[in-house]
Amino acid sequence: MAGQRRQPRSRPETLAKRRDILDAAVEIFGSKGFTGGTLQEIADQVGMTHAGILHHFGSKHELLLEVLQHRDETDVADLDEQHIPDGLPLFRHLVRTAFVNAHRAGIVQAYVVLSAESVTDDHPGRDFFEKRYQTLRAEVAHAFAVVCAERGITAPDTVGFASTSILAVMDGLQVQWLLDPDAVDLAHASEFAIEAIVSAVLSPSPSPLADDAGEHADQPSRSTV
Repeated sequence: MAGQRRQPRSRPETLAKRRDILDAAVEIFGSKGFTGGTLQEIADQVGMTHAGILHHFGSKHELLLEVLQHRDETDVADLDEQHIPDGLPLFRHLVRTAFVNAHRAGIVQAYVVLSAESVTDDHPGRDFFEKRYQTLRAEVAHAFAVVCAERGITAPDTVGFASTSILAVMDGLQVQWLLDPDAVDLAHASEFAIEAIVSAVLSPSPSPLADDAGEHADQPSRSTV
């Protein structure tokens, strides 16, 4: 009837539309980056207008932050209370995440592109990634502390290096895999690296890279320092 007020959309429909926008943004930002990808391209993909995207997210910056949050939520969606576990279950969770990522190249690509872009000046995602890595390093370090306590050993000084290295190797393997998925087995390579780093912390052994004097090849001997 003419003049009759239009009924507002139901919340489930609104949530579904927001999810469609986020999925499109993951694809566009993943392929073109935050700067190169436009709201109009995202709008075209979901059959909306530029103004329609802004109605749901307010700004391109806000959409980016929602995309990053959406990506993180997918990692813990199947976990109890949607929270990363502690102790050895955390390391098993990281391995499972690598196996899941091997089947969702779009989300992985968006994360890789946006995290790399975030190191540039004034990028709206920089604060997100700085805090994310700080949080993840702390969670991995705490997991090491829990495992060491369970085994009655003192957490070694290598925990900090190990926590940083686990995150670095997972992210670095994602780049190699995206560039050449036939040559890089993301899941099993990540599993191998995580197991090796955890073992190096919990059951350290002499380094095979050390020379006869116990020094690493690229380090000066203590006698010359």
